[in-house]
This record gives sequence, structure tokens and C-alpha cells, in this order.
Amino acid sequence: MSNTRQAAETSRLRAPLFFAIMTALIVLEGVTSGWNSALGILNMGLISAIMALGVNMQWGYAGLFNAGAMGFVALGGLAPVLISMPPTQGAFKAGGFGLIVAFIIAAIAVLAAVWLYKRLHGLARGLAVAAVLIVGFFAYRFFLDPAVSAIEAINPSAAGNLGGLGLPTLISWPVGAILAAGAAWLVGKTALGLRSDYLAIATLGIAEILVAVLKNEQWLDRGVLNVNGIPRPWPVPYEINLQNSQAFVAQMQAWGIDPTLGSTITVKLAFLVLFVVVILVLLWLTEMSLRSPWGRMMRAIRDNEISAAAMGKNITRRHLQIFVLGSAVIGLAGAMMISLDGQMTPSSYNPLRYTFLILVMVIVGGSGSNWGAILGGVLIWYVWVKAGDWGPDIMGLLASPFPDGPFKAHMIASAAHMRMLVMGVILLGVLRFSPRGLLPEK
Repeated sequence: MSNTRQAAETSRLRAPLFFAIMTALIVLEGVTSGWNSALGILNMGLISAIMALGVNMQWGYAGLFNAGAMGFVALGGLAPVLISMPPTQGAFKAGGFGLIVAFIIAAIAVLAAVWLYKRLHGLARGLAVAAVLIVGFFAYRFFLDPAVSAIEAINPSAAGNLGGLGLPTLISWPVGAILAAGAAWLVGKTALGLRSDYLAIATLGIAEILVAVLKNEQWLDRGVLNVNGIPRPWPVPYEINLQNSQAFVAQMQAWGIDPTLGSTITVKLAFLVLFVVVILVLLWLTEMSLRSPWGRMMRAIRDNEISAAAMGKNITRRHLQIFVLGSAVIGLAGAMMISLDGQMTPSSYNPLRYTFLILVMVIVGGSGSNWGAILGGVLIWYVWVKAGDWGPDIMGLLASPFPDGPFKAHMIASAAHMRMLVMGVILLGVLRFSPRGLLPEK
């Protein structure tokens, strides 16, 4: 009995201990490298933790292996562009009507193809569906291409897109979640019937398609030309406004802080407060849902789908539900990240950072554990950043005993891959010594 009590006590101390270690690492970063760097790591770590929460809902709650988180992050990042940026003068007048007509034609063609597919059989069904889709495609492009050309011709060096609605940036965060949830519903209706390995392949491919669309549709988000100057959410100030404030400058000087550095730290602290509020709300919602009958049902489906189906549970419907909810959280994180960066760069989305690194965060933190997802998100992002900083020094130290030559030059040149090596070592270590993660599911 004493061993049981000791094990329970150790389990209760795990979370405070690991979060205390994480706090100490952030403080150490602030003391050694500056609080500007420490707050930058912490802010992106919290955004990564929100992404990990979304993936954990899909994988940890329901066992769905989503290898396409990158696509939902990118869709969420589109929301600040469409909601917060000011509209491009004359763009909608030049091509807005053509875009609306083109999308209506596309929707009618798809619905007609689905209707024919359900009501016809054999060769007639294939020919009818193909004919409707082909005719619809050419009609769609007939209206779309001139509209896109007209929009992209308006101030192409600075705009060339429709722009946004000019609304507050905070509104774009839930819109990003809605965009990702809508895409997840479409993906889930077609892909969730696949086996787990095929589901991973399908979601990865769909994510690449979504990112490719964002890279090439200049009328929507300027494509690879990027969208800069995305407004910040309230109440985050701008550094230049703080530096022009006599009261702020006087206060920084009274504290012995350079006003320029103080303005940067103040902005990052304001973002930190917003991110902490969001993550606390999400944590409360996910913990309540996990402990509810719905959460127990999802874990039962994850552990044994056959038994859950025998008890009358609709497995596919529940999988679709959790897939949409998890993707909405991922899309929310994508919108928050774009608001922090202040720019939309579609070419920066890659699976290594926005899919597989998030999976490592969930595995290390503990699949099925919300607290573990938060710990894994912040911790793995910290290690990812610092591994890039330490990589050249570590590789130089390892290569120092060797004489100058091709081998030593190759080792030093390989320092850029230190991040992947460190992530692999951490992942193997956790799977070997703590396979359920640092903060495992209870």
C-alpha cells in the first residue's frame, strides 16, 4: 500500500516538476541571451502548444493520425489576411463579380455530379458525371481567369489581391478556426473511412494541395509575394508608438532600460498575455470535455472500435466530429501565429515544422494528455530553437580533434542538421524510457 501511495505522490509531482524545469529554462534564456529572446521563444512555444492541443485531440482522444496539420495551420493563417487587412481599392469592382459567378458554377457542377452519381448506374453514371464536371470546369475557368487577371493587375507591386475587410484582428482568430474546421469537414467526409496509414497519406497530400493553392493564388493572398503589415490584435501596441510616447520613454529610462529594447519586450509581453488567456480557455474546455461522458466515449472508440460500435456508437460520425474540432484548434493557432509575425508567407509552410514537429511535441508531452501537449509544445520548441543556436558550436567541438580536411569540413557543414538529430535523439529517448510521454494520460 505504501508503494501505491508513493507512486501516486510521484505522479502528482510530475507536472509541477516538469513545468518548473521549463520555467527555469526560459528564465535562464532571459538571463543569458536576453528577455527579448526568451519571450520570443515562449510566445512561439505557446502557439506550438495550441497546435499540439489540436493534434492531441485527434490522435490522443480518437487515435486519428493526421499528417496534414500544416494545411490547417496555413488555412488559419489566411484568416488575418481576409479579415484584418484593408480592402484593395478597385479590386472587387474589377473582378469580384467574376469570382462569385465562377465559384457558384463550381458549386453547382459538384452538386450536380453528386446528384447524378447517386441516381445513375453503370456506364451512364460515369459518362454523365464526367460530362458535368468537364463542362463545369471550363465554365468555371471562363469566368475565373478574367476576374483573376483584373484583380492581380491592380497595384501589383504592393497589392495585386482582393485584400481584406479591415476588421479587428482578434475577429480573425475564430475565423481561422472556422476555415480550418470547414476544410476538415470536407477532408473528413472523404478520408476518414480510410485505414490509419492511408488516412495519414491522404491528409499529408491534402495539406500540400492547400499550401500549393495559397502559394499560387495571388488574387487571394499575393501568393509567394507575401502579405506584409498585418494589423496586430488589440491591445498589443506598436514599438514605434511606444518609442514616441514621452511617458513610456521616461519610465524606461527610470528603470534603466533602453526604450527601444523596452518597447520590443512590452509588445512581446502583450502578446504573451493574449496567448496565455487563449491557452487557459482551451485547456479548461479540453479538460472538461475529456472528463465528460463524451470524452470517455472517444477514448473507448480509440481503444476498441469494434466494442464501441457494438454498443451503438457511430464511429465514423464521432471521428469526423473530433477531426473537425482538432483542426479548428490548429487553425486558431495558425491565425495567432500570423498575427504575431505580422506577415503571411505561404512558402514558409513545410511539413517538418508544422506537422512532424507538432507530432513530436504530442509524443514527448504524452498522447492523450492536454497538460502534456502544452509541456511538449513549449519544451520541444525551446529545444528546436536552441539546437539551431548550439549546433555549430557542438559540431565544431566534435570536429576539433580531427585534422583539417574534407571530413572535418563535412562535419562542420552538417551543423545545420543538428536540429533533426536532436529531435530524433529526444524522440528515441522518450519512447525508450517513458513511452507514454513526460506527462502521460491518466
